[in-house]
Amino acid sequence: MRIDRMLGITIILLGREKVTARELAQRFEVSLRTIYRDLDAIQQAGIPVVCLSGSGGGYSLMENYTVDRRLLNFKDMAAILSALRGVRNIASTLDGSPGLLESTFEKISSLVPQDKAQEMEQHLERLVIDYLPWDTSPKQTAQFRMISQSIANNELLTLTYRNLRGTTNTRVIEPMTLLFKGYTWYLFAYCRMQNDFRIFRLSRILKLEATGQPFQRREGSYRSIWDSYQPASPPVKLVLAFAPEARSRAEEYFGVDELSDYSDGRLLAQVSWPEDEWVYTFLLSFGEHIEVLEPPHIRKLLCDKAAQIYNVHKNK
Repeated sequence: MRIDRMLGITIILLGREKVTARELAQRFEVSLRTIYRDLDAIQQAGIPVVCLSGSGGGYSLMENYTVDRRLLNFKDMAAILSALRGVRNIASTLDGSPGLLESTFEKISSLVPQDKAQEMEQHLERLVIDYLPWDTSPKQTAQFRMISQSIANNELLTLTYRNLRGTTNTRVIEPMTLLFKGYTWYLFAYCRMQNDFRIFRLSRILKLEATGQPFQRREGSYRSIWDSYQPASPPVKLVLAFAPEARSRAEEYFGVDELSDYSDGRLLAQVSWPEDEWVYTFLLSFGEHIEVLEPPHIRKLLCDKAAQIYNVHKNK
């Protein structure tokens, strides 16, 4: 829409000393003639656009022209920009374009006084939030976008999913919400196979297809599942001893304050976790640098699993 484009142009002019018409045309994917008409309309609306001629020319706003900054102080703007800088990365991944958040980021940035711009940039470097993993693959990016678009358009998805127990099935879902919690992405949706709301872990989705078929969004929120979550198995108290070689990893996972020194120089951790396959895998991942002191049945279980691993590899 033209009004959105004109607002975007104004925001860019507020945040930069100078910009060319060609840059604006490329940014908004319109012709130069359209940009010239927009600039004329912005000027007629009372915003003082100045045309700078010459090889280094372009368009800018009249010097000292700004909007009222009194609504937000420096700390307010720094907090908002820190959050937006991280969120806009995932937003760009979801829709494939800078979109609204990029425009919002520029809008808030334009409110920062010129003499505070460098201080703001230094402030933003102190805290960086990025929700995307280091190695986001093209497949993951396509998955994000398909889910995001289906949520926005209220369109059904067909997914093939493997749960924690290894069971695989294909189902039709009504996608509702993308969630990021505890380093992991989830999809909250209404499952037509189960006739109920479910939360799916994105890393367990084997195949995803957009159907293009619309659905009526239901009343429901992921909070109802989060708040009523009960582990599939009761928690078990674990007493773990870590060798010095595993100190860094143990501190990273449990936190320095949650570890204590054991009598023989090892580190001691005490936790209560629901007992499941994830717990066994986690403990085994420390190899010979961990000992389960309690409970006895998990000590035996790890011995059995280690024996199975040995039997798999000994003749190869």
